[in-house]
Amino acid sequence: MSLPAKPAPFLVCRVSATPSRIAPGRAVPGHRLARLWHLGRAGADLAAGIGLRGMAQMVRGEAGTRIAISPAAARRLTDRLARMRGAVMKMGQLMSMDGSDILTPEATAIMASLRERAEPMPLSQLHQVLRLEWGEDWPRGFRRFEFQPLAAASIGQVHRAETCDGRRLAIKVQFPGVAASIDSDIANLGLLVRGLGLLPPGLAPEPLLAEAREQLHREADYVAEAAALAAYGARLADDPQFFVPRVHPDLSTPRVLAMDFAPGVPVDRLAAGAPASDRDRVAASLSRLVLQELFEFGLMQTDPNFGNYLYDAASGRISLLDFGATATVPPVLAGHYRDLARAALASDRARIRAAAIALGYLAADATALETAALVELILLAGEVLRQPGRYDFATSDLFERVYRRGRDLFLAERFSRLPAPGTLFLHRKLVGTFMLCRRLQTGFNVQEMVGPYL
Repeated sequence: MSLPAKPAPFLVCRVSATPSRIAPGRAVPGHRLARLWHLGRAGADLAAGIGLRGMAQMVRGEAGTRIAISPAAARRLTDRLARMRGAVMKMGQLMSMDGSDILTPEATAIMASLRERAEPMPLSQLHQVLRLEWGEDWPRGFRRFEFQPLAAASIGQVHRAETCDGRRLAIKVQFPGVAASIDSDIANLGLLVRGLGLLPPGLAPEPLLAEAREQLHREADYVAEAAALAAYGARLADDPQFFVPRVHPDLSTPRVLAMDFAPGVPVDRLAAGAPASDRDRVAASLSRLVLQELFEFGLMQTDPNFGNYLYDAASGRISLLDFGATATVPPVLAGHYRDLARAALASDRARIRAAAIALGYLAADATALETAALVELILLAGEVLRQPGRYDFATSDLFERVYRRGRDLFLAERFSRLPAPGTLFLHRKLVGTFMLCRRLQTGFNVQEMVGPYL
């Protein structure tokens, strides 16, 4: 495959012969009305796929009921979200991580494909972006540039390349127009959420959508991501368990991020036949990293997508990717979580209440019923801390029990307060890490791991 412009004669432009799940490229819809039309079609696909009864069940959140969206409707929905990219696809990815209790297993598997699937931009759009960022003669700096992307996600796509001076790189290229469409996408999502009644009565979506908007703008800021990548790499420079790619500033711009190429396969693939010792080590290392982020670094990579962790069997190291979704953790916030963990570990209800108020989970004047319900929910989630010895993630149904208890709590209208949007990134990271440990069919002594940080 060649560039539509005039490449340097010595440039080797080749597409990897390895079969790829990357779909053929279609142009990213850029105009707000076009994106609103696609989102409306996605909502129609969802409504048609689950029917009137399913919509009613989803709105009411009936306990023990699975929403039976047909595989064909789920494919249409994911195809629509994958084509849109941007904020809409990102929200679909988040839905797919936490929807196992709502959708049938078949539909959940299809929705989960959003974590690995997005359409790349057409070659003409790719060349246009690179020409604008690097100049007309950009190919002259490369010995090889693979136009078939290694991966495509909600914000951009990644290409493998080798420079003329021998650097082997991963080049992250942002989709054109995605950053500019974030605000309109979030506004359109707000219309869909309200129209379909996707939140319990009394819970306003505005704070959550505002937090999503802010996070997506951070993810689309490649200059900020480069700074976060460098800061994170400095913190883990001496840790033999991890590899953090270096940024190459001479090739990085606001819409292109050049990094070391990181070898390996997504860590969740270790679930298929890898030795238990490797799975236990990987799961424990990533779980300990969350504690370091929260209590030592003051900096957290908040996207627990399994594809952001690559395992390199040759070195035994875990490569850490995608630092667009990085948030600072103020010391006062870390202190409140430390207090909450100590209280949950000791099953101290009074201290749990105090920590929950400090974190904004509970109003100081909450009723006794609200307080008791939330404290019991936190105690349930703290089961993983109180388990002496090895906690077996492989057989744990803790996620489902916490999910059902929390859903019933909100839908029963005994509780009308959501966690502060600024803390949702931590919940997402904790849930994602728990699900990864379960996917790896692993277990380890969580209490012993957490102890030094409390």
